[in-house]
Amino acid sequence: MGAGPGRPKGSTNKNTAILKDMLLQALDEAGGVDYLLARAKDKKTQGAFLSLLGKVLPMQVTGPGENGEHLFSEIVRRIVKQ
Repeated sequence: MGAGPGRPKGSTNKNTAILKDMLLQALDEAGGVDYLLARAKDKKTQGAFLSLLGKVLPMQVTGPGENGEHLFSEIVRRIVKQ
């Protein structure tokens, strides 16, 4: 007899959900938005902040193309030193 159907597609792994809750609690205790703003403004941590931002911004589905295929776009932010 085979294994069950497993976790439904798109559902969150239990450990992933627990870790996400822990990270959000730690962020809240560190100062939330004010903490993230400080990381964004600090030259030593700007790169890490932008890397995190790039990972959490969703890829956007812009709708069906001419042949019914889905078109994807991503948000990209590039910092250029002057």
